[in-house]
Amino acid sequence: MDTTIQPSPDKIVVLVHQQYDAPDHLSPSALPASPLGLFRHWFTSAQGTVNEPEAMALSTVSAEGIPSTRIVLLKQVDNRGFVFYTNYNSRKSREIDANPHASLAFYWREVHRQVRVVGRVEKVTREESEAYFRSRPLGSRIGAWASNQSATIAEGELDQQINQIKDRFGIKEGDVEADIPLPDHWGGWRVIPNEVEFWAGKPSRLHDRVRYRCREGPQTDPPKWITERLSP
Repeated sequence: MDTTIQPSPDKIVVLVHQQYDAPDHLSPSALPASPLGLFRHWFTSAQGTVNEPEAMALSTVSAEGIPSTRIVLLKQVDNRGFVFYTNYNSRKSREIDANPHASLAFYWREVHRQVRVVGRVEKVTREESEAYFRSRPLGSRIGAWASNQSATIAEGELDQQINQIKDRFGIKEGDVEADIPLPDHWGGWRVIPNEVEFWAGKPSRLHDRVRYRCREGPQTDPPKWITERLSP
């Protein structure tokens, strides 16, 4: 379906959109007690249907209150939250250091579902980062050392840095494995949710929305959740 027209070179107007029609009916009284349980069900059911369901929009805010959003890849979900890995010197990490709160958004168009997460952020343990780092392909481990993520760089400089890292760790052409340690500037962040919203797209924009919200008061382990329906 053609969803856009462009009446002039400097303007795009979106006129129509394909209707959503998710089969879900989200009733707060019938949902799991924890949003992480429902997320795992949705995520696993998206496998094989949704292209790269682990892709998520991560939004952070600087100390000055300026937001920034980018797509990162989810690498783990556990009872504590949502884990991704990155360079600790990157813009996203600097903003998390300044303001340790973030939001995530998953959009699975093929199944008409969306999940939104808001929570505080903390580093995963060094042991967790090391275990994941060892599982990465050799090129990705080299890249973690070579790239000063988010910094400006000259043309050809990255190739020079990659070659320097290969020389440093004795990596030869054709090598598929090497003993490369975890850099101090690289590791994981865990978003610990205090709010999770599940969205199922419906016709006429009358979407099905349910939000999990942590109860106020002292933090508990596991956390206690309130579920509530939201207006579309």
